[in-house]
Amino acid sequence: MDKVKKAALRYAFPKTAPVMVGYLFLGAAYGILMKVNGFGFGWALAMSVFVYAGSLQYVGVTLLASMASPLYGFLMGLMINARHLFYGISMLGRYRNLKRFRTYLIFALTDETFSVICNEKVPPRLDREWVYLWISLLDQFYWVAGSLMGSILGSFISFDTKGLDFALTALFVVIFTDQWKNQKNHRPALTGLIGSVVCVKLFGSGGFIIPAMGLILAALSLGYIGKKRKEARSVG
Repeated sequence: MDKVKKAALRYAFPKTAPVMVGYLFLGAAYGILMKVNGFGFGWALAMSVFVYAGSLQYVGVTLLASMASPLYGFLMGLMINARHLFYGISMLGRYRNLKRFRTYLIFALTDETFSVICNEKVPPRLDREWVYLWISLLDQFYWVAGSLMGSILGSFISFDTKGLDFALTALFVVIFTDQWKNQKNHRPALTGLIGSVVCVKLFGSGGFIIPAMGLILAALSLGYIGKKRKEARSVG
């Protein structure tokens, strides 16, 4: 490995350490659920490598166990992961001019990886594309490793595993709390929180994701446009 790649890796690893802690436990919980529902090592590995979508993988355990139709699985996956449409829009500026790795970086843009990269200011001395790649690769490695550990441990589990899937919700809460503490501007966080609550009330817990993301994107876009207009007036 050359110096450029090593320097990027040394910089990226500490950035992913919080995700590592969460993903090892979350992945393990997922692997356990897969095993106790009758799906072995290979299933957990394939899902974590090729699907790599935490919340959808947890739902996928139920879909596989109940032998749901492919159409239902597709629609459920679209609903659950629709938020990534908005992640992609917000990452256009960072990923637009990338010459390498862009396809994988788009695939690997999970909630946690997005939260790391979207606030990342890579020093000029480092290769930005390699830093993004290492962050994405390391995060997926943590998830795959956790899934495999959980699949192995699942062979020895004898207690009731009900509630293990709550670990994913817990990680979202931790990420939200961390960003709240590290950001002075709480307007985006409050916009997301209030928008989600309003849409849950209007559309129910099963159909609020897309309307909530649309509402949040519209509110943040209007705020951004208003800010730019205000700056233009002050300069003029």
